[in-house]
Amino acid sequence: MELVVKHFEELSARELWEIYRLRVSVFVVEQECPYQEVDDHDPLAWHVCMRDEGGLQAYARVLPAGTAQEEVSIGRVISQQRRTGLGTKIVQEAIRVAEQQLGAERIVLEAQVYAKSLYAKLGFHEVSEEFLEDGIPHVRMLRSREG
Repeated sequence: MELVVKHFEELSARELWEIYRLRVSVFVVEQECPYQEVDDHDPLAWHVCMRDEGGLQAYARVLPAGTAQEEVSIGRVISQQRRTGLGTKIVQEAIRVAEQQLGAERIVLEAQVYAKSLYAKLGFHEVSEEFLEDGIPHVRMLRSREG
């Protein structure tokens, strides 16, 4: 599995197409959630990808503080193969990018409720009550840098 981390301007047209294709197939089609999936935050983001010979297998984006949230944030987390550990690996890489590229001391995300245990294993804790985002239950979670 190859890790690819690029800022928006570094992505090729093909890479961007693969990212959008995967995100739309999961967040819009599979989850039956019509919303503006491709948004104005993408050009500001670091895009974290794991790929193999079959193409893009996992993805997350990391946004600078003040973009979508007050703090550095992680979002659009996807793993093609669920319950294989790939989701954990992509979030670990996104945390690394947030800390190394953006100097994050605190990272926030809005987790779908079914996935909050994945984030809890990686040091995130709940900081909100459950809420609906595009009809799907979410919870806001925060992680502070260790050490």
